[in-house]
Amino acid sequence: MLNKMVKQSVASAALLSMVTLSFPSLAHDDHSHDGAASQTESARVVSAGAGVTELIFALDAGNELVAVDSTSQLPQGAEDIAKLGYHRMLSAEGILVLSPNLVLGTDAMGPKTTLDVLTGAKVKVVQLQDAKTQQQLLDNIAQMGELLDRQSQAQALQADIQQSFKDLEQKQQQIAKLGDAPKVLFLLLQADRPARVGGDNTAADIIIKLAGGNNIAGFSGYKSVSQEGILSLQPDVILISNRSDKAIENPIDDLLKQMPLLAHTPAGKNKQIQSLEPQALLGGLGISSIAAADKLATDFISVKQY
Repeated sequence: MLNKMVKQSVASAALLSMVTLSFPSLAHDDHSHDGAASQTESARVVSAGAGVTELIFALDAGNELVAVDSTSQLPQGAEDIAKLGYHRMLSAEGILVLSPNLVLGTDAMGPKTTLDVLTGAKVKVVQLQDAKTQQQLLDNIAQMGELLDRQSQAQALQADIQQSFKDLEQKQQQIAKLGDAPKVLFLLLQADRPARVGGDNTAADIIIKLAGGNNIAGFSGYKSVSQEGILSLQPDVILISNRSDKAIENPIDDLLKQMPLLAHTPAGKNKQIQSLEPQALLGGLGISSIAAADKLATDFISVKQY
C-alpha cells in the first residue's frame, strides 16, 4: 500500500522515488492566524515545510501551490512553482508578492514577525504540529483536507497510512521474534564538518524505532562521535545521510575512506551501511519517513538472519 501511494502522489519526482504514502482538526488559536480568504476565490497556497508539501501533492492539491520553501521537493512538471527561503526564515515580502490566500506550514515555520505581517495583510496562516506520532499525522491530514477542500482524498490517505502502520507493526513483531532489535547508528554527513550521530528525539530516531530497530547512540540530539567510539558500539546497521550540495557517486565508499574503522563493525563486515534519503529526515513523521521506515524494517529482518 505504501509503495502504491508514493507512485500515485509523487511518482514523477526524481528525489522522491522512494515509496510515498503520502487532523480531527487541530484548530488551536495559537497555531492558526486567521485571515479573510474567501472560500469562493481560487486557492493560492504557499507551503512552508517538506512534509507539508508532500501531503499537499498526496492530496491532489499540487495545482493550488504558488510557492514552496527551500526544503520541499517538487515532482517533475511542477518546476514552475516558486521556491522561497528556509521555512524558519521566511520573508513576508517574498510571499506577499505572490498574492497567496493560504500559507501552510508547521509550528517550525517562521519567524513570528513574518507570520504577523502576513496575518496583518489578511493572508490566512495555518501552522500544523510537527507530527511525531501516527495520530498527529492523521490529524494533520484531516485539517489539510478541510483547508484544501480535499476531504475525500484526506480520508483515503488516512486509510492508506493506517494500513501502512499496521504493516509496520507486523514487521516489528517479526523482528522481535528473531531476538534483540538490530543495533542501529545514524550518521549525518556534511561537507567540511565531522560526521554527527543522531540520538533520541531526532528524525532519524523516529524512523529507526518505527522500523523496529534500537538506536544505540545513547544521547539526545546530534553529537560528534569518534571512529573508535562508533566501533565500540558495534552497530548492526549504519544509516547515513549527506547534506552536501555536491552529489557523491558512492557515499558509502566515500564514508569508509574517511572513517575506515567502520569497516570493522558488524555493519561494515555484513555490508549493512545504507543511505537514507535526506527527504525522509525533513518535516517530521510523514510520507517519506514512513516509506523509509518500511524499507528499513524489511532490511532489519534480513539483518537478523545472519
